[in-house]
Amino acid sequence: MSNQKSLSANQTSYNMAFIWLVCLVAAMGGLLFGYDWVVVGGAKPFYEPYFGISDRTPFLRGWAQSSALVGCLVGAVVSGIISDRSGRKRLLVLAGFLFTVSAIGTALVKTFFFFNVYRIIGGVGIGLASNLSPMYIAEISPALMRGRLVSINQLTIVIGILAAQIVNCLIAQRVPEGAGPEYILASWNGQYGWRWMFGAETAPAFLFFLLMFFVPESPRWLLKYGKDELAAKILQCVGGAQYAAFEIADIKKTLAGEEIARVNFRDLTEPKLLRIVLLGVFLAVFQQWCGINVIFNYAQEVFSAAGYGVSGILFNIVITGIVNLLFTFVAIYTVDRFGRRILMLIGAGGLAGIYAILGTGYYLQSTGIHMLILVVSAIGCYAMSLAPVTWVVIAEIFPNRIRGAAVSVAVFSLWVGCTALTLTFPYLKGGLGAHGAFWLYGVICVVGFAVILKKLPETKGKSLEDIERELVD
Repeated sequence: MSNQKSLSANQTSYNMAFIWLVCLVAAMGGLLFGYDWVVVGGAKPFYEPYFGISDRTPFLRGWAQSSALVGCLVGAVVSGIISDRSGRKRLLVLAGFLFTVSAIGTALVKTFFFFNVYRIIGGVGIGLASNLSPMYIAEISPALMRGRLVSINQLTIVIGILAAQIVNCLIAQRVPEGAGPEYILASWNGQYGWRWMFGAETAPAFLFFLLMFFVPESPRWLLKYGKDELAAKILQCVGGAQYAAFEIADIKKTLAGEEIARVNFRDLTEPKLLRIVLLGVFLAVFQQWCGINVIFNYAQEVFSAAGYGVSGILFNIVITGIVNLLFTFVAIYTVDRFGRRILMLIGAGGLAGIYAILGTGYYLQSTGIHMLILVVSAIGCYAMSLAPVTWVVIAEIFPNRIRGAAVSVAVFSLWVGCTALTLTFPYLKGGLGAHGAFWLYGVICVVGFAVILKKLPETKGKSLEDIERELVD
């Protein structure tokens, strides 16, 4: 069957304009995810004096950074509960609406309480988009190019991150070296600048909300609920009538009709499925606990410890964003050539080595350009491996009939890991120092390398149905 499928796929003439258009619109959820997630890091030096948060209130500082992540958890759970019933498209429309509300609300807020309320609303949008955008792309993409197309979602995440970093740098007026919280509070940055940083998200968020009304529903979800004609029309747009007929027949073989309408989270505990779910959960949590997101969320502390002032920090953040973007293109080029497993191993092993050197630099109180180079190297290694490939693997290893629920469990775990990472870094840095924190992340990367080497199968070039047969049967 898989040989026949490969032959059929190779002979198919795909409608690349349609495929790219639909996938790029869905991937806008990733762009907003990236922007909303990182904008808070650049705004941090300015909203903290406004709300009276300082080094003496580590919990409040951590809460401001991680409140959106609480929303991510809610969004991941909600998508898991209803995405297998209501479909992927409707929830992505909802995500666009929530991003828009969050951008406007955070820009206009007056109190710390409502600042976090609107950050949580945006976080729900992130939870929905991070779950559904890669899943939707995986379900509509042909097998031979699925890794590349799902990686486009990571590319838009990175573009969103870079956009937030550039917007923050352009909006912020220069801050004199050594300026304290009182100076920042009285400045334009402290009163209005950080608001514009959050508010700039409104335009792309509203555009995503509108465009999602015009993309089709996932054909695999439509087939799951017996809407064969609609699914056939969409698959014909992807690869023609012969491709549609072949895909429909293959997809239906993996769907047990009597179970379609009543999939629930208990199904994930079936012995054959639980093993796959646990692997997905581990990879999702490892993508966060490898430590890179500390650099994005706590760039001020990371670069300050390396000897940079506020304006230098903002410039360095833009550099990290550019590197993040460039190395994501490396992943897009290699994921369907080298495979998922080898890139994940490169990422875990590379980060372990870089963290060992970076931690030593912090331990020796070394400052200067070489510390920036080490940070940038870590980001480049992550961007070409763990960052995009984890989303590809999570989107493709779960069976059709439980994919929505299983992906939501993995994504929920990812955001639990991200929340824990963000909340604990101020305490880790205080207790272990920056050097100890990065050494700890290095040990985690060694553990991740071992698990990936032993447990992760290669899924390159295989249809979702072939992957399901190999992992479950």
